[in-house]
Amino acid sequence: MTSARIPRSAEDLLADLPQPWDRTEIVVPNGTLAIRSAPPVADSAAEPALFIHGLGGSATNWTDLMALLRDRVDGVAVDLPGHGWSPPPRDGDYSPRRTAASLVDLVTARFDGQPVHVFGNSMGGAVALQFVALRPDLVRTLTLVSPAMPKIGVRRGNAHLPVIATPGLGVRLYRRYLSVEPAMRAKATVDVCFADPASVPAERMEQAVAEVQRRDGLPYAGDAFISSLRGLLATYLDRSNERPWKLAEAVTCPTMLVYGRRDKLVDPIHAHTKAFPDVRVLVLPHAGHVAQIEQPVLVAEAWRYLLPRADRVA
Repeated sequence: MTSARIPRSAEDLLADLPQPWDRTEIVVPNGTLAIRSAPPVADSAAEPALFIHGLGGSATNWTDLMALLRDRVDGVAVDLPGHGWSPPPRDGDYSPRRTAASLVDLVTARFDGQPVHVFGNSMGGAVALQFVALRPDLVRTLTLVSPAMPKIGVRRGNAHLPVIATPGLGVRLYRRYLSVEPAMRAKATVDVCFADPASVPAERMEQAVAEVQRRDGLPYAGDAFISSLRGLLATYLDRSNERPWKLAEAVTCPTMLVYGRRDKLVDPIHAHTKAFPDVRVLVLPHAGHVAQIEQPVLVAEAWRYLLPRADRVA
């Protein structure tokens, strides 16, 4: 990267921790989706954008990045089915492709079918890829932060995930997990997702604990997590023309891949892939699995480098 092209006030903006954006709901054919909208700066040439979180996350995972991009995007972050404040999907299908179809319905309803800038983190990256495959005409740019895509081998941080997905055993393990204090569970998530867990502000940790406690009271939370995980892992075994890396080869919009060098869940070796035809890569040495939370200023700056390319393609 050369010079920064983010707003001068970016660091000041994040000095006062942005609060979660207002939440509303949109009804789509397969259920109801909770969304959080960051209104664009007045008189800005803002374009629609969709932000998709990862497994076990929520729309609030994008709070800071959305704040930084308000001069360029009219941002909407979605709680995926069964996550955050969104109830389960009507048909019970948590697969990335079915979820992507619901997000197509969301974009059609919220933005009148205008093309959007799509951001996806972890499992949200897998959903974002399916979104592009379903409706390439609806995507201006694609930004994937540590996308959950098939890889060789198992990392220490994700070795437990296939076990949780095992029928019967996974449910028993999840119930045992719920016996752990909410504060310890929130800390465990931060420990595996962040390069430097100590950098998480106390207010953000309090919010995370409160969210864990709220989710504990939802009867479908465990099923949503396990079913979403199973749907994701099924894409790892897919050998058809709809397998993730095959879909990547067909992506025509400008694409950016963001990886954390200290990611415990997704190996940054994928940063060297040439699967995407029009791709730019950013590897952040001091970030983990959620670079958009840990290093939002750098991610925002990098995304702005995609815009001239998107304008030429349009």
